[in-house]
Amino acid sequence: MASWFIGLMSGTSLDGVDGVLAQADAATGALRSQAHAHLDFDDGLRAELLALNRSGPDELQRAALAANELVSAYSQIVQELLEAAGIAAKDVTALGAHGQTVRHQPQAGYTVQLMNGARLAECTGIDVVCDFRSRDVAAGGQGAPLASGFHAAAFGVPGRERALLNLGGISNLSLLHADGRVVGFDCGPANVLMDGWCQRHRGQPYDPGGAWAAAGPVDQSLLRTLLAEPYFALPPPKSTGRDLFDIAWLDARLGATARDPQAVMATLAELTAITVAADLQRHAPSVDRLFVCGGGAFNTHLLARLAALLPGVRVRSSAELGVPPDQVEAMAFAWLAQAFVARRPGNLPAVTGAPGPRVLGALYPAK
Repeated sequence: MASWFIGLMSGTSLDGVDGVLAQADAATGALRSQAHAHLDFDDGLRAELLALNRSGPDELQRAALAANELVSAYSQIVQELLEAAGIAAKDVTALGAHGQTVRHQPQAGYTVQLMNGARLAECTGIDVVCDFRSRDVAAGGQGAPLASGFHAAAFGVPGRERALLNLGGISNLSLLHADGRVVGFDCGPANVLMDGWCQRHRGQPYDPGGAWAAAGPVDQSLLRTLLAEPYFALPPPKSTGRDLFDIAWLDARLGATARDPQAVMATLAELTAITVAADLQRHAPSVDRLFVCGGGAFNTHLLARLAALLPGVRVRSSAELGVPPDQVEAMAFAWLAQAFVARRPGNLPAVTGAPGPRVLGALYPAK
């Protein structure tokens, strides 16, 4: 008998929550999405989650309250998914919830995702698996990226090389080699800087289709300054987030020089494209297919720049592999919940740098 799993993802871009309801094949266990739902964060929650990325007054209580509000959004998504598929909560084996990352410091031995698993279990009546990253970090790994395991399971084909690129707040690559090896790491900033800049100068949460960036000139001097960031030269395993790449990081490099906001936007898009292209050429030069997921997959300008910088590579949406780009990361956490239930390791040590495989997550039973 097939079983059901839910995956819930709210990422660094802070645009909201994506959820999928996936059915596991009775014979193979492979997951297939049967329903998808998205909920935008309201302005107040988005602002609070952004503020909690840095130390501030009364942050313990504020973090707890924000986690409870996040659970309310998660619960709404779960209800929408169940109604769309016409199934009951009791039919779902488990849900995997990522939570909202507000600190990621694996070099200091910790990562923090705001979440209240007990509350989510109470609200949904479904077993909740969350806190996926901490176990890998405790073992000495980066705790990220975790989606590479799902990418390999869902999209890897023996004897064929391909790459998966997630363009969320941060860009990350999963390189699926023909011999079964998997390399995965965070490349650098993607929507986290572009969205912040667009909000500041246009009052919009993002640049639709990358149209504003596409019409602007790239500031080559600024681009060189941004590319000098030491993170880009680090070898994998490596991961990053708003702890490094945020508007404050950009402002420090802009300095007091007056710059055209549109040129800065064009430069930020170019930064993302160049760092991804360089990493792909450095670590998987023979890959000829790059499949893109995440919100950035809808940025036509960014995809065009990637195609121009990678002339021998076909840049395509993950939809060609059967999973729409706005569902891939949520599917990864449904897969991680499934792995936890089976007590199967969810990390790839070669990706995260952990010394070995680990079962990831903590369980909050519905009853």
